[in-house]
Amino acid sequence: MKLSASTFVYYRYSLDDAIRRTASFGYDGVELWGGRPHAYCEDMSAVRIAGLRRLMGDLGISISNFIPAQFRYPVNIAAPDDDMRRASVDYMKRSIDAAAGLGAPSVSVCPGYSLYGQGRDAAWGAMLESMRALSEHTAGMPLSLFLEPGNRHETDLVITLDDGMRAIRELGRPMGLCVDTGHCFVNGEALSDVVSKTAGMVCHYHIDDNNGVTDDHMVPGDGRMHYDIFLRALKDSGYTGFLAVEIGFQYTADPDVAVQRSAAFLRKALEEL
Repeated sequence: MKLSASTFVYYRYSLDDAIRRTASFGYDGVELWGGRPHAYCEDMSAVRIAGLRRLMGDLGISISNFIPAQFRYPVNIAAPDDDMRRASVDYMKRSIDAAAGLGAPSVSVCPGYSLYGQGRDAAWGAMLESMRALSEHTAGMPLSLFLEPGNRHETDLVITLDDGMRAIRELGRPMGLCVDTGHCFVNGEALSDVVSKTAGMVCHYHIDDNNGVTDDHMVPGDGRMHYDIFLRALKDSGYTGFLAVEIGFQYTADPDVAVQRSAAFLRKALEEL
């Protein structure tokens, strides 16, 4: 298994600096955050994309996934308002185009949420309609889409892994799951069962910790989560992809320490399997 880290934690740094610093701590990849000041779609000119690809090539670091800025942004693919939903889908399409230009292997999609009075069923239908449009947009592109179940504080649509698998079944088009271990823990799902439950699905994994109450995106090992059975099951399944560290805003003032500690924790955990 390979290690990557989301560039979001370097929110106060340029994307170039975020990539250089992540590479300096021995990570195999970066998960590109698609918000400003990083890989926001409106800023990804051909010249900028070429420069980023050159930088990553020189550093020997790859892209594990691309995450458009979605939660806490004016984006909701399940919105009841047609114009709002179309604008959200258009933003996601432009982000997917930027990701493809950068050579990202995949893009994470968040499910959105219902608004008061809309009703969950109507929001679910709107979400699927948007997901279908995004899936059609990527047809022929050399990248995959991953639906990321949220936590119960940020969405009422796709929360659990079962919700995510149901949405993908109903969509009826190729899409994988982006599994966030912290979301699973907050939602009360057994981390030990994640690998067996999602057998047969193409998955990407976000690694972060919390105390089981709120989605704190803490450095792995600093919260109450236990990763050993999960990591062993992942190894036994033959998974050779990325474990993507996704730590939160509380580390953005001095991210290097948290990024380095996260890598050290995961390397030790993998060595002990």
